[in-house]
Amino acid sequence: MRLATIRYNDVEQAGIVTAGGVFPMVALNAAKGTAWATNLMDMIRARQVPGLTAWYNAGGKAELETLPGCVPAAEVVYGPLYRNPRRIFGIGLNYVDHAGDIGSAAPTGFPGSFFKQADTLVGPGDEILLPMLKEAQKTTAEAELGIIIGKDCRDVPESDWESAIVGYTTILDMTEESILKGNDFVQGNPRYLTIVKNFPTFFSFGPELVTPDEVPDVLKLEVQSVHNGEVRAKNVVSNMTHQPAKLVSLHSSIQGWYAGDVLSTGTPRAFELQDGDIAECRVHGPNNFEMRPLLNPVVDLKLHPQK
Repeated sequence: MRLATIRYNDVEQAGIVTAGGVFPMVALNAAKGTAWATNLMDMIRARQVPGLTAWYNAGGKAELETLPGCVPAAEVVYGPLYRNPRRIFGIGLNYVDHAGDIGSAAPTGFPGSFFKQADTLVGPGDEILLPMLKEAQKTTAEAELGIIIGKDCRDVPESDWESAIVGYTTILDMTEESILKGNDFVQGNPRYLTIVKNFPTFFSFGPELVTPDEVPDVLKLEVQSVHNGEVRAKNVVSNMTHQPAKLVSLHSSIQGWYAGDVLSTGTPRAFELQDGDIAECRVHGPNNFEMRPLLNPVVDLKLHPQK
């Protein structure tokens, strides 16, 4: 099953993705007299997604085609999956190729980890804003597989890591790379990582949450960094230095997890952004599996200060 948040009747609300569009939860409740949460974060926190998935796979998918209320695909406007995660947790340099881009060795003992603030968050089609700050000379985008945590938990064994998650999504994670590495205005320093990761609009996720039953083997998924329609880099999850089972388990034993936390697992390679660009994340898998791609246009605030 695939869930999304759409902008409908001036409200961002959750729905089930169908062949013809998106079926809002409010319409499903009206048609069937159910009481599913209509906000995706509320649904995750109430641990309703597994039950909804079971209903969908046991005949609900076909039933949705007979019920009134589906928003046709041509009218769907996607938002971010939700706007209020407790935490956004990123993994840096998790593919050796990407580590080479910035002249660093891929961390091998523990993963390179960082937090992002929720107010960096945007959704599909929203503008990525390149900072006005004069020190900001080179912003890059990183396409990543996102993992959505499904419950509050600690000390999750690697063997049981999937019990802690509720689904997967596509992510674009931005970095103000020139400040991190240094430029004519500032000497680079790795301790600037929090600064360079947390400009407004520097984290986009969605449009779909794909439930784990649709992903039999996450290690076979291929993540693609796409710049203006051109695939700039791609790699499979099995080539990560720290794979999802370890990431979920290890961090559950450090900071723990809250329902709705977002884990961004690392990028095959970053690409530089310029005004007018389109940044894109694609995720593909075996047997023609693919997630709906995430695309965001780019606006340079130095050129368009009115934005």
